[in-house]
Amino acid sequence: MRTKSLLFGLILAFAVPFALADEGMWLYNAFPKDRVKAQYGFLPTQVWLDHLRLSSVRFNSGGSGSFVSADGLTFTNHHVGADCIQKLGKAGTDYMKTGFYAKTQADEAKCPDLELNVLVGIDDVTAKVKAAVTASMSTAERGQAERAAMSAIEKDCTVSTSLRCDVVTLYSGEVYNLYQYKKYTDVRLVFSPEFEIAFFGGDPDNFTYPRYDLDITFFRIYENDKPVHLEHYLQWSKGGVKDGELIFVSGNPGNTERLKTVAQVQFLKDLDYPSRLASYKRRIDLLKRFSAESPENARIAQEDIFGLENSQKAITGYLGGVSDLAAMSQKNLAEREQEKQYLGKNPGAPNPWEEIASAVKVESEIYNQLTYVERARGFYSGLAVVARNLVRAAAEKSKPNGERLREYRDSALRSLEQRLFSTAPIYKNLETVTLAGSFTQMQEALGADDPAVKMVLNGKSPEGAAKELLSGTKLEDVAVRKQLYEGGQPAIEASTDPLIVLMRNLDPLARAVRKRFDDEVDAVERRDGALIAQARFANSGFNQPPDATFTLRLTYGPVKGYMENGKKIPYFTTLGGAYEHAAEHGGKPPYQLPQSWIKAKSKLNLATPFNYVSTVDIIGGNSGSPTVNKAGEVVGIIFDGNIQSLANNFFYDDVQQRAVHVDSRGIIEALRKIYGAEALANELTGAAGSAGEKAAKVKAAAKP
Repeated sequence: MRTKSLLFGLILAFAVPFALADEGMWLYNAFPKDRVKAQYGFLPTQVWLDHLRLSSVRFNSGGSGSFVSADGLTFTNHHVGADCIQKLGKAGTDYMKTGFYAKTQADEAKCPDLELNVLVGIDDVTAKVKAAVTASMSTAERGQAERAAMSAIEKDCTVSTSLRCDVVTLYSGEVYNLYQYKKYTDVRLVFSPEFEIAFFGGDPDNFTYPRYDLDITFFRIYENDKPVHLEHYLQWSKGGVKDGELIFVSGNPGNTERLKTVAQVQFLKDLDYPSRLASYKRRIDLLKRFSAESPENARIAQEDIFGLENSQKAITGYLGGVSDLAAMSQKNLAEREQEKQYLGKNPGAPNPWEEIASAVKVESEIYNQLTYVERARGFYSGLAVVARNLVRAAAEKSKPNGERLREYRDSALRSLEQRLFSTAPIYKNLETVTLAGSFTQMQEALGADDPAVKMVLNGKSPEGAAKELLSGTKLEDVAVRKQLYEGGQPAIEASTDPLIVLMRNLDPLARAVRKRFDDEVDAVERRDGALIAQARFANSGFNQPPDATFTLRLTYGPVKGYMENGKKIPYFTTLGGAYEHAAEHGGKPPYQLPQSWIKAKSKLNLATPFNYVSTVDIIGGNSGSPTVNKAGEVVGIIFDGNIQSLANNFFYDDVQQRAVHVDSRGIIEALRKIYGAEALANELTGAAGSAGEKAAKVKAAAKP
């Protein structure tokens, strides 16, 4: 639903190079403290910011979270933790359906391949990366030199600190920051509710509001088989939030396109988004047919279906955001004005907007080969991805670090090895169906005569090829994977495993299209995007955050309802509202409350706030982000946005755009009175030793 005010906000956001209202997925090392002070009368101190940063975590499963006790207790969404929850299940044991609660630490269940990252340091390494480039270099050579410099910086950092070190590209390559992470890989499940209440309302209610979801999960991090004792964690608020209160959200937004050129946005609108949506639909339909065959099939496919449906709805919203002709016209006018000013100041210089437009044409030409072959849309199978990584790792590890593909650089290998050697269950019946489906899509997209398609199918049908490959592979055995990985190139060359053979034969084709992208698209967009960023912020400085990169950002805004279709939408819902919402829909799926909720209704304070909305600036990847008040206390957790917020990918507007949170008060009420999780609730609400004292000091330092 778009209003005139929202459209006007979109036009302004496209047209002017400064942030509006509370817009901003801000870098921690460039947070606008003075602006917050001027607008809200609260000055976040450096101590306050550091504490919040060190209490925030990133999940490699694609979301955010936070530490909420001194003993390593970690808080995120159910849909972020679902990857682990699903993998811990087995036939006859479905934690997605029943929920999970470890009453003691001995009962906590270890996730097979979950990695959590805590951002412990940020360094500006722009000068080091740019120093690798010389004026005589071609665009492709420039891109390779930058990638090599980034890999060298990361390796030096990892060797000297033993941390995970990533060079993050900001403002299209105008700025480079080195992010240093403390990594935790022993992560154990403590509590998760039933899927029915974590995703109450299902896909129909997804990206809507009002909502009634307990979308939460708790994990605990361990080192040396013992819970980690933390200095920095977030204390739980006793009072929750009130209307108009300033709150902050610390999380890892995945990606945004706000600073992209018209040509880059048009590529998304005309090609990328429609292609993704078509693929999502086919995969969802395929998985639903598979699920209908048996309860066990339904169990093992549930998480894939949920993820695909969520992506489908999100991309549909993004597509709507760039299909507004008036808004795109205004963005084009603003860009032409910027272009005119740039060329006036740089007569005779190449036009960076035209250079990027040419790169986008190349990307469009190679899109299907890049997407299906190199980026593996044609290989919808965990085992196929394992085979690709084993083949690539063997080849890349034999090269100097700076010459490798970025995902195989020295600093990334430990995380790669964790994924490769995961003990998560593999379901070949599911993989056979999904791999066959992706082979069919690849054949249709590339044509039956495409060399990659011929190599994959080898004269067989997609179904026949998938069945032969997966029935013959032994890669589900972790010991086999380790043997191939440790054996390097000789082991890969000698292997007769059908998936290894296929990926080994396909690799030259995949690398060729990858090289075209790296040299003719990425390098150009990095070079010319940096020039545009220089021009955009030449006078003002970087007064607008860079596009999101799935790295830690901090955003803020008030708790606030909104108007829709002439109706006032209150800022919060209640636990009682969940029962009413279920009754309105006859209590049928996806509006069926779990039996635990039905039985506990009489014990609950039904007026307890459950979900609420705010104007904070979020996007995918922020799921699980802690919501804190000015005292740095947890008052909730991000789990969704309303449908209007999907346009956040391209612009921010606070008229109707809202982030949706689970309220801290509703969480405690549910833990105590529905789930009997008294020990967990007490751990959340109680102080603990030195960590509690540290939090008290931070709380005092946060006062304006």
